[in-house]
Amino acid sequence: MGQVVLLSGGMDSAVCLALAIRKYGKENIIALAFSYGQKHSREIQNAQNVANYFDVKIVVANIDAQIFQGSSSTLLQGNGPIEHRSYGEIIKESGEGTVDTYVPFRNGLMLSQAAALAYSQELAEVSYGAHSDDAAGSAYPDCSPLFFESMAKAISAGTGGNVTLVAPLIRNNKAGVVKMGIKLSVPFELTRSCYETDSVSCGQCGTCRDRIEAFKKNGLKDPIEYAIKIEWNKD
Repeated sequence: MGQVVLLSGGMDSAVCLALAIRKYGKENIIALAFSYGQKHSREIQNAQNVANYFDVKIVVANIDAQIFQGSSSTLLQGNGPIEHRSYGEIIKESGEGTVDTYVPFRNGLMLSQAAALAYSQELAEVSYGAHSDDAAGSAYPDCSPLFFESMAKAISAGTGGNVTLVAPLIRNNKAGVVKMGIKLSVPFELTRSCYETDSVSCGQCGTCRDRIEAFKKNGLKDPIEYAIKIEWNKD
């Protein structure tokens, strides 16, 4: 028994890793990070730092960036600038649908490789950190309950029932993820949510804004540094 955990270096996946360790023990966990041509490739180092903190094995795999050739996703190197607005603002203005940082079927590609790794290592589960805020308004459809349920069936069928997909945060919002992580003593100071390339989180992209708001809702100050001043005592 054991689990492969998709570990991006962000808060959600770090919480998933802590949950997996609590369930199976660190010796039965493999963290899996990916390089896929993302602008914020710094997140791979964050993933390694989180894995080292928890003393679990980490594998860094590649997805050939040519697969995304023609995609306009601003998360990918060589494409346009990332919007500095909240996802709520983007959806309110443009309506429901994928946001500019959506990478086509990224989670599907990652979970397929994770399932192969789990099967090869005789681990029973694959975990990823989809949560309700990312699925809202179909901003990231590969974080939705429908995608999770469909992918879970495909992984089970494709591994002869030997690998199960789990998404322990899928009914939680970002604030709930922070609350859970605090209880699990997750080292949020080692994580990164920002989609920009700078070493210090911008505080203005959609993921930064969601992260900041999640900490505020818990009455907490985020332990990481931001490029802009954050008023933690104000809504």
